[in-house]
Amino acid sequence: MIDFVELNEAQKEAVLDEAKYLRIVAGAGSGKTRVLTMRIAHLIDEVGVKANKILAITFTNKAANEMKERIRKMVEEENNHVWISTIHSLCVRILREDIQCMGWPRNFTVLDAEDQKAILKEAYKEMKLDATTYPYGALLDYISNNKSAEISVERAYTLAGSYTGDKTKAQVYEYYVKRQEALLALDFDDLILWTVRMFKKYSEVLSKWQSRYEYIHVDEFQDIDPIQYTLIKQLTGPYNHLYVVGDPDQTIYTWRGADVNIILNFEKDFKGTKTIYLNENYRSTMPILNGANSVIRNNHYRLEKDLYTKRKSEEKITHYSSASDEYQAMWIANKVKELHRQGKPYIDMAVLYRSNYLSRSLEKALLDERIPYVIYGGVRFYERAEVKDALCYLRMAITSDDLALQRILNKPRRGIGNKSMDAIVKAANEKNCSMYEVLKTQALFSGKLQATIDQFVRMVEGWKAIIAEGKTEVFRLFEQILDDSGYRAMLEENQEIDRIENLKELIDDVKEFSENNPDSDLEEYLQTVSLYGDREETMSSDFLQLMTVHAAKGLEFDTVFVSDMNDGIFPNERAMNDGRKGVEEERRLAYVAFTRAKNKLYLTDAGGYSYVLQRVRVPSRFIEEIDPNYIEHIGVNAENGQFKEHNLSNILFDTKEEAFFEKLERTSTTAYRKGELVVHDKFGEGVVLKVDGGFVEIAFPFPHGVKKLMAAHPSLKKKEEIVN
Repeated sequence: MIDFVELNEAQKEAVLDEAKYLRIVAGAGSGKTRVLTMRIAHLIDEVGVKANKILAITFTNKAANEMKERIRKMVEEENNHVWISTIHSLCVRILREDIQCMGWPRNFTVLDAEDQKAILKEAYKEMKLDATTYPYGALLDYISNNKSAEISVERAYTLAGSYTGDKTKAQVYEYYVKRQEALLALDFDDLILWTVRMFKKYSEVLSKWQSRYEYIHVDEFQDIDPIQYTLIKQLTGPYNHLYVVGDPDQTIYTWRGADVNIILNFEKDFKGTKTIYLNENYRSTMPILNGANSVIRNNHYRLEKDLYTKRKSEEKITHYSSASDEYQAMWIANKVKELHRQGKPYIDMAVLYRSNYLSRSLEKALLDERIPYVIYGGVRFYERAEVKDALCYLRMAITSDDLALQRILNKPRRGIGNKSMDAIVKAANEKNCSMYEVLKTQALFSGKLQATIDQFVRMVEGWKAIIAEGKTEVFRLFEQILDDSGYRAMLEENQEIDRIENLKELIDDVKEFSENNPDSDLEEYLQTVSLYGDREETMSSDFLQLMTVHAAKGLEFDTVFVSDMNDGIFPNERAMNDGRKGVEEERRLAYVAFTRAKNKLYLTDAGGYSYVLQRVRVPSRFIEEIDPNYIEHIGVNAENGQFKEHNLSNILFDTKEEAFFEKLERTSTTAYRKGELVVHDKFGEGVVLKVDGGFVEIAFPFPHGVKKLMAAHPSLKKKEEIVN
């Protein structure tokens, strides 16, 4: 007998309702997994449906295993044969039985990501292509998009026209498809596509599978793409029941094909659909949930639902507005450390951000404070390939060491292969000098290759001359290096948006270092970075988790920090350029981020000039959309606990950095005097050397030295204020 005591009325209705087509709109934290598993147990134990007649589709193996475990505990072992799997696993099962009608054997191979990459490596070797020019990920996306759009190899050639790059991609596509046929192998895209094609072509096979399952359940229905939806509609014949669970407000994967219209318009495809809303949230406190609700209500295209919680709390959402990303990171690190000292484990806290490049300043601050952390589903900033490449180019301008040269000499491609590199290494060993010295002083090759080497040397010598002159700002030189080398152009040509953003963030890092350390040079910067890049923290089971909001979907934490809540960052610039549709997707993403928090939510934004955005940062519109009753504001954009709405918004589109600082000087209210003692949260006690409008120059003890800081920043206080 199923125990319904713990279910609320809406959950009970969702479990017991007998409608043929049911759409369960399950708000964040509303117990949808419990409802779905109890629904299946109810069908078996109380309705009398045979377990093997029930199908449940999830979108991760983790979710499938969790559902299986829950059902195992609710029903007798002999009734525990429900087919619960991802949609890809279901397709494998279908194809293993019936793919022979398509002319393929049942023991076909399923290619995983590494197998796909291995085929591309074969193609690249045969076609003499370079992975830096044609990244594996970009080519696999190209192949996947073609397959999903039913674009054949022949059609791909036609669409490529006379464009060399597109023709090359079409050639790789052709090689990939032929290699698949030779191996009798299907990739993940093929599994669904082939099943859909087979059902369209062979009605008797489709009828067989429609009769196999009487009750079909689909979890996370808001993330369905059109091809997956076609498959679900095929399986749902005239006698099948269909039960879908999802939340349109959490549709955040449109960039990989998900279509929010599918769940919104479900009742149009399945006449007589009954919709049940799960409105009670069991995860978040009232201020967090009501704050998130006030944001998502600004979306026009959604199913209206009144999500509520009985978890009352006096803890409002805290919004901290900082002067720069460095101060923002420092504040987050200090707050995490403070909470940890108060007894909160690191593992109960998470920092979420919109894009991976935003982890840079956070990681530095956490390392400085000795806070153990992991990047969930990602790579640490200074360990990312493009960051290492760019730093090696910088090393060429300063030290020209062999390791840097070997990493970047053929990035982007300059026609310098392994044999040429071996010749350079051999000559350097014979002369007992560096490889770069050999390139400078010897003509090892002839013709075009030697001309390329000579051009490379002239380029590096040009950078060295600029450094010797000492007139160019270091971050400007860094930008020039990335442009002269062709490295940035290579990423732009391949539309490597995330990697380009990481490079812009690295330029910002160089600028930040030079401003904070005016007497230091690029060599010292490289030494500092190496400490961050090579430093290993002793990782225990207790560590802070850093991740993108997309990676946080389905997770929950006691305390959540959402960083970089700035227009252009969150909401993302590209999404904002897509009009209402793009902004609504970003708002759904913000809703997901906020509702990951159970007991405390911190939102932070960073002021100052952004080299990623190429303008001054202003707070996100999503912060302004939060009901004032559920949020408190602190920091530079707060006044008496209230949010000063975009006090810098009038210079939002002013790309001149000087305009920001001039404006800031006029808004500063904190007065300091030369010779006054001050205390900074990070740098300690110092002496004011100079007051310059909204900024003060302060001498701190070694190793910090003289810093130019924003006078009004909350991290800076007069010593007498602390003593008193």
